[in-house]
Amino acid sequence: MATSNKTSAVDTSADDEGYTSTILIVDDHRSFAELLAAALNSCQGMKCVGTASTAAEGIAMAAELRPTVVVMDIQMPRQDGLVAARRIREVAPETVIAVVTAHRDPEWVSRAAQAGASAFIPKDGSLLEMIDVLSRVRQGQMLVAPSTFRGTPIRAAAAEQQDVPALTQRELEVLTYLGQGMQAKGIARVLGITLHTCRGYIKSLHSKFGVSTQLETVIKAQHLGLIGSPDEK
Repeated sequence: MATSNKTSAVDTSADDEGYTSTILIVDDHRSFAELLAAALNSCQGMKCVGTASTAAEGIAMAAELRPTVVVMDIQMPRQDGLVAARRIREVAPETVIAVVTAHRDPEWVSRAAQAGASAFIPKDGSLLEMIDVLSRVRQGQMLVAPSTFRGTPIRAAAAEQQDVPALTQRELEVLTYLGQGMQAKGIARVLGITLHTCRGYIKSLHSKFGVSTQLETVIKAQHLGLIGSPDEK
């Protein structure tokens, strides 16, 4: 696709009333950025406030515009998108980062989370899926788009070699809600259990999967086919 070095921004001093989410798109593929911007502007409660074609432009615009969400492509010219994501979290800490990428390996989900991202969206997924994730992304969580692990199923023999853990019904319920981006407090409320009990189940899941974080638990469970991705139909 053609790329552009031009940067565009929308005046947000007016017309902000009624919009719940302002979004900055940082991507060197102009056609992708324009398509997504148009789609966002057609959605109630969402507004694209600008596009940038380089990471440096994106950082500067994020500092100036303070958007609700920055959509950041991982592969950017001259500067890695994840490095730029870290910088944006410094200059605009209230802004949520959603990375878009052609990568599908679970390792990239972890890298994105470590860079401060709160959403991971494959570029070859559907536009509707992308908008759905962007409408739900929040600080303090990691939403992984449903299409991330599609098309890369683990065969039964491979799954056996990875020692798929045996889970209780309650552990599976907790795991499912974790996969939807919920935190312990919300899960406890939905299941009608105490926060202490819920954290106990999460700790047990960490132990059974041999991991130390909720994100690693979810990624491993999705890769093994034990749960689906958020809102997967």
